[in-house]
Amino acid sequence: MLPLLPALSHRAMSSSSSSPTAHILAHLARTPTCVLSDALLTLDPPAESGGPLPDILPLSPTRDPKDDERVVGEAYTVQMVDAKDKDAPKPSEHFVDTAPEGSVMVISAPEGAKNAVLGGLLGIAAKARGVRGVVVSGRVRDLGELREAKLPVFAHGQSTLGQSPFTRPSLLSHPLTIHPLPPSNVPPTCVEPGDYVVADLDGVVVVPRARAEEVLKIARKAEEVDGRVEEDLRAGKGVKETFGKWRGK
Repeated sequence: MLPLLPALSHRAMSSSSSSPTAHILAHLARTPTCVLSDALLTLDPPAESGGPLPDILPLSPTRDPKDDERVVGEAYTVQMVDAKDKDAPKPSEHFVDTAPEGSVMVISAPEGAKNAVLGGLLGIAAKARGVRGVVVSGRVRDLGELREAKLPVFAHGQSTLGQSPFTRPSLLSHPLTIHPLPPSNVPPTCVEPGDYVVADLDGVVVVPRARAEEVLKIARKAEEVDGRVEEDLRAGKGVKETFGKWRGK
């Protein structure tokens, strides 16, 4: 069982490695995305941001369980737009150059884009800047280079096509709305800059910054229950009996 977290304050969120933010990151790193996803569904009232990012799968380093390393960090968001869009803002600096150390880069590509929005060279640059991982609602390329760089990358898939002349970066550190691939019975997920991103072999979950402590408390209780359920199931007890005993269903 994880120890209870100290209460959060706005000032503490931007302080040193001993801050509540660091403690939350450490606890999130020990919590599976499936448990966090379930916890988010039970929030009352529902969170205004955060949630699962369906259809986004681990592509780098590999999908081998031995390479499983949970990626946790604060979201640095990048909105890509169609390259023909002349009205969308253009950043004054390259989006990789402004990525904060220790962040998880979250890139949203235009719906239906078949080109990659991240490749080997940008991945190497992001890794050198201390980016902990990249989550792409879209496609990537140069998987060999990304894996060689040991940069954790999660995306819808890959493409041989590069970013130009199809898409370009626009808004940085701005809220994103990420839609599941159609058809879907899951609502879109809002990602606010600074929200906590957690990614592992099962996928990607965004934990809203303002509700992180609450989510972790729910997750801890769920893991305790699941531990008791697992113990009974390994002892040969029935699923219906065990679930009814510990989960009430």
